[in-house]
Amino acid sequence: MGPLVSVNPMGKNWGIPPWTIDFHSPPRNLPDEVDFAIVGGGFTGLSAAAWLAKLAPNSSIALLEAESFGAGASGYTGGMVLSETAGGDLPQLGDVLSGYEEILRELRISCDLALPGVWEVARRNSPTASPISWSDSGELRVVKEVPGGSVDPGKVVSGLARAADANGALLFENARVDSVRFAEPLQLNVRGKWLRAKKILFATNAQSLELAALSEKGEASFTLALATEALSSTQLEALGLASRKPFYTQDMPYLWGRLMPRNQLILGSGLVRAKDWRELTTLDITRGEAAEKFGLLERRVCGLHPTLGNIRFTHRWGGPILIADDMVPVFARHPQSADAIILGAYSGHGVALSVYLGRWAAQALIGQRELPDWQSASA
Repeated sequence: MGPLVSVNPMGKNWGIPPWTIDFHSPPRNLPDEVDFAIVGGGFTGLSAAAWLAKLAPNSSIALLEAESFGAGASGYTGGMVLSETAGGDLPQLGDVLSGYEEILRELRISCDLALPGVWEVARRNSPTASPISWSDSGELRVVKEVPGGSVDPGKVVSGLARAADANGALLFENARVDSVRFAEPLQLNVRGKWLRAKKILFATNAQSLELAALSEKGEASFTLALATEALSSTQLEALGLASRKPFYTQDMPYLWGRLMPRNQLILGSGLVRAKDWRELTTLDITRGEAAEKFGLLERRVCGLHPTLGNIRFTHRWGGPILIADDMVPVFARHPQSADAIILGAYSGHGVALSVYLGRWAAQALIGQRELPDWQSASA
């Protein structure tokens, strides 16, 4: 059996990751007006919708997803959970992992969350004995451990969508927002119909950059991952992965990896850069630069350790990533309206952070909490 590279149901050829999203919105008519509109049905938007419905049960909420839930970065991530932003700790950020666990618990989401810690590995001597010793442009060894772990992204997307739906939010798939009128009230053009909203959250991340005023805030790219066949306990011992800790390299060339519950090893590396985010929608992982980089990644993985020399790869996939210019997430008011919030550009650290900040965005939309001033702090 070769790697899975089938075209997904939405027609994109980004490959198929080793998890599923099993919740879809029931058919319903778009309302004429809502209190809150959320654009984007990934981790951020679904988390915000679930919390808005929980915090403001008498409000009307519409979540508008252009394709299907998790059809962007959230469904195609590798599922590694990290504790901070890509730019490190930030003022007012708080404890992301504790907040993430709390949100999952409050919304009753079961998603294989495991937080054993994450290894930082590097091509230099370790101050202590390293559990791993791999060959990768030098010897890779563990040099540090940081808080974190892994999760099943499909279960998180599905669980957040179920929670939002159960709490009373109106969820819409195949409901692309083509344009927005920044008037009073705000108006969103969806399927040729204008939807009025008192407030909007833009949670589209690496897509619809102009709509979300993110064009000048970061670079949209495509990142690659693959999964191996299930490894035996003997193989895990030989690799130094018996503790099941995920890992990522401190230095270049970059590589990250983590185990799934059934002992498949997921690894990822490499970026396919896009001049325009729209190029991501037609990117085909079986052709061109993406296919070449997958070949390089497979050879690289096989060369890490003799145990992986003849390993079989079961899945190949990739997904969009928005890398912020300063590695600080964009969490701010839209420049055209104080009643619209932008949240995204996690630079690869969004698995827990997006859900955590989605709750903060919900609180901000109803006036319970102020937004951070991270962009000024990083300037």
